[in-house]
Amino acid sequence: MSELLDHVNDYLKLRRDLGFKLRQEGYHLPQLVAFIEASGATVLTNELAIAWAKQSHDVQPITLAHRLGSVRGFARYLQTIDPATEVPPLDVFGAHQQRITPYLWSQEEIVALLAGMRDLRPELRAATYETLLGLIAVTGMRHGEALGLSVGDVNLTDGVLTVRQGKFNLTRFIPLHPTTTAALTEYAKLRELLCPTPQATAFFITPAGTALRASSVEATFRDVTTRIGLRTATSHPRIHDLRHSFSVQTIIDWHRAGTDIGANMAALSTYLGHRTPEGTYWYLSAAPELMGLAAARLDERYGARP
Repeated sequence: MSELLDHVNDYLKLRRDLGFKLRQEGYHLPQLVAFIEASGATVLTNELAIAWAKQSHDVQPITLAHRLGSVRGFARYLQTIDPATEVPPLDVFGAHQQRITPYLWSQEEIVALLAGMRDLRPELRAATYETLLGLIAVTGMRHGEALGLSVGDVNLTDGVLTVRQGKFNLTRFIPLHPTTTAALTEYAKLRELLCPTPQATAFFITPAGTALRASSVEATFRDVTTRIGLRTATSHPRIHDLRHSFSVQTIIDWHRAGTDIGANMAALSTYLGHRTPEGTYWYLSAAPELMGLAAARLDERYGARP
């Protein structure tokens, strides 16, 4: 094992011991080391880091920026050991703060999505996908968090989900509306009937009793959204957009009800599993209707501008 790879392993262990998962870094940094060593170099420089990041072809600048971002933290760490190390700048690919424009789901589209999932076969597969995506739509959970639920994490008596070690290594509780608890209860009964001895402890399972794979969920989602006409050459809805739409709709409902947005934003941020409300506030700029309601409230409070 090379000295540079030793430093990578030490860096990953140090950060992971502090609670960071570093999945991308764990994948990217050994590749970077192999690239540096293949070039005959022994020092991490900006030129080498950028050349390595650009090996990915036919990808968006934001993807290249994320690859280079995996290097930056390690480079700062390595610079304390070898001062000759260079830390790549933020704006090489001009995309480090860009976000994908979200697809804001209407209630009618969500209903159509769930109806499309009911057409899947066999019966347990249809119920699993309908319930999984319905849960994401009404709670704003990350789909990885929903897939990670075990049977023990779903308290159907009290109507509470436990999300263990979600993003940022946070564990949180999600209270459910009674109708959501009822839908999860019906799914649990059907799962017990159709697959009484599953292999996995996951709440959402395949007809074979195994845990759902994220790649399979994404593929099925693409197929169904294409079949029902939501996915076109110019429209590309994502599962994650259901979370975004939940957040936007919640804030819109607050505006319409005259709720104090600022006083409740921290609660929504915690519910969604954001580390700070800043991550939640980004949703404010995502929907024209929401911006219009915010402007109307300002006019009402301070008087319309001439």
